[in-house]
Amino acid sequence: MQIPERKPLCDVSDQRVDVCEMYGDIRIPGNSSSVIFMEPSNAEPKELWQVHPYPRKGDETCLAGVRELTVKSSSESPKCTFHHDVPAIVFSVGGYTGNLFHDFTDLLVPLFLTARQFDGEVRFVVTDFKRWWIAKYLPVLQRLSKYPVIDHDKDEEVHCFKQVIVGLRAHKEFHIDPARATNGYTMIDFTKFMRRVFSVGRETLNCIEDLSAWKPRLLIIARKRSRAFTNVDEIVAAAEELGYEVVVGEADAGTNLARFAQIVNSCDVMMGVHGAGLTNFVFLPLNATVIQIVPWGGLEWIAVLDFGNPAKEMGLNYVQYSISIEESTLSEQYPRDHPAFTDPMSFHKRGFHVVRSTFMENQNVKLDVSRFRDVLWKALEHMLQ
Repeated sequence: MQIPERKPLCDVSDQRVDVCEMYGDIRIPGNSSSVIFMEPSNAEPKELWQVHPYPRKGDETCLAGVRELTVKSSSESPKCTFHHDVPAIVFSVGGYTGNLFHDFTDLLVPLFLTARQFDGEVRFVVTDFKRWWIAKYLPVLQRLSKYPVIDHDKDEEVHCFKQVIVGLRAHKEFHIDPARATNGYTMIDFTKFMRRVFSVGRETLNCIEDLSAWKPRLLIIARKRSRAFTNVDEIVAAAEELGYEVVVGEADAGTNLARFAQIVNSCDVMMGVHGAGLTNFVFLPLNATVIQIVPWGGLEWIAVLDFGNPAKEMGLNYVQYSISIEESTLSEQYPRDHPAFTDPMSFHKRGFHVVRSTFMENQNVKLDVSRFRDVLWKALEHMLQ
């Protein structure tokens, strides 16, 4: 009888990430760059793959901070010092971690996609270990795995598993494709999972019949550095005139995620300028509304990609507001005939680093509250439907 041909250890066909999946005798020596699939000495051909276990394939800036691993088949390996009865998932917390958006799109969503199917019976082996990152997201890690995280960089054991996945399955930005996901998972499944991890109460925002008897809560995400609102007080006053109870929150890398999740979940509408802070909308109840303010500079495409499409996939109402030149502090830096205003797309042709330095890092927003009032009213209409 002919023995079926074994699949290659690694699949490098995906645009976003390389993933290796192995069954058998797999050994991971601590503080090394090797993952070894054991096979007889006469087995041919031997395999050797170089992979970065972080889903930003092709992004050299990002991957400079990610340890490259060698996944290989071999008949030689150090002896096992620790045998495991559960599978392992090997991934890096290097890359762009520390930016809330990247924490979610690069790690937490892919980790959910890869690990949720094991129902806690899986072990995480982490490279580029950052203790503060593990501590911040420990509630998520503990819900996905019943076992302590292995710090691969400092570990001295030779860990032996019967199943190992190197790398995290990832689809498009901040997105789950149910057709490709194990068990048909969706972004709604992910947000439901995250709300339960952080014990936030509201699952769904019910439609309102009488606004006069109820004050909807509006959360304004206030950035501190770039893309900050320069007239928060005016925005608050305009929203209160329409009947909102307004909460102003500042979300950054140091924010207590559990506490901020409670604030977000208590709100019915959340608004903010394009940026990582909007990532917190994962904690909003279903049917809530997200308002994304897009800075000047032809940034609508990235606004839709990063937050617009994900918001809809999470079961949220999505409203997008592109500011005018008059609402941008760039009007104080450049004359009106400057290419930043007459031909902003020319900056895109010069590379994203130019877009970022011109339109994202050096621009703040002064909302025209009379123009923006219609957007706030539209959010109210979503709640009345």
